Amino acid sequence: MPFYVFVAGICYSRAAMRAAAIFGPGSSEKDLKPFQKNSDATWLIGMPASPKQADAILIFGGDGTVHRHLEQLAKLQLPVLVVPRGSGNDFARAVHLKKVRDAVGAWRKFVSGENNARAIDLGVITSHVADPELLKLGPSPTSICDANESAEGAGKADSSRLKPFGMTRAQQPLARMKAVNFVLTEAPEVEVGSGQSCTDDLHYFCCVAGVGLDADIARRANKLPRWLRAHGGYAFTLPHALFHFAPFPMKASIPDTAQPHRFVQRRAKPTILAAFANAPSYGGGMKIAPQAQLDDGQLDICLITDIDKLKLFCLFPTVYFGRHLSIPEVEYFQTSALRVETEHPLDVYADGEYVCQTPVEVGVAKAALRVIVL
Repeated sequence: MPFYVFVAGICYSRAAMRAAAIFGPGSSEKDLKPFQKNSDATWLIGMPASPKQADAILIFGGDGTVHRHLEQLAKLQLPVLVVPRGSGNDFARAVHLKKVRDAVGAWRKFVSGENNARAIDLGVITSHVADPELLKLGPSPTSICDANESAEGAGKADSSRLKPFGMTRAQQPLARMKAVNFVLTEAPEVEVGSGQSCTDDLHYFCCVAGVGLDADIARRANKLPRWLRAHGGYAFTLPHALFHFAPFPMKASIPDTAQPHRFVQRRAKPTILAAFANAPSYGGGMKIAPQAQLDDGQLDICLITDIDKLKLFCLFPTVYFGRHLSIPEVEYFQTSALRVETEHPLDVYADGEYVCQTPVEVGVAKAALRVIVL
């Protein structure tokens, strides 16, 4: 059975399909059987080293499995089919592949030459040095690199200042005091990309990245058994995370509309959750960014300011239906890029996986990935 390849809109015939299969946790070669049926494709197990070794890549897994391979997938530029076999399958749902049978149907169309590969955007996270003038929070240093330099001078790191997550209950009174001193001054303009990178790391994500409570929930959920993560793991960890988490001062800056190569301050408030979305949902169906699209070149930003914990607990069920946007403490907007700075380095999670710590810049890599769809 011949395989048809589209190159620059022209259809070419090839003797047989060459497909690579990547298996995430809980998946194995037995999951290939529906895709091998009525096909004479040759299969490579694992990531191809170059685009010459395969015509398409099948990933059996969830958002975390996809996330861990995004850098190489973006380099190869081969069509990718995501088979929803993970504990969280929000990316597969975003491309309308809700079940394994949907992926099988999309595969059969692709093999028959229907050219059902779609270019989508990816989110991009880059670590950066914070500008001390951009975050005025009292006498303590505001930059992660300033803190590191101070620690190096002292010969050891100050663990109380370099706390990776939100403050504990014992730190909450101090957090509230500092929130009062959070000066909402107009930030000076900063050129995009002018900061030096702390780690020179660039990280892709396909669904949603975040800082704050949702990152802490993701950290806790990752410690649960896989079967529990797949059946409400985020909701299960919410009460404990919410009880121990306190708002953190955060500054968010966006590109200036008049000069897109420069950042200007958008907001500077105590924040409990900040989500940067390329796709509508995360955490197994939580529609944190219901208006997000995979191919619009924009990030959808959802910020939740300091809010009563009981109200926040009641708010979370509405996120599954995307109805949280009408709540006053929720701010929602779109931007092509965002710079995030916090007083203390906070963990950034993306697609349920740890990525790096703040400060960061978040942007969009347009049409960075080709996905096979129904």
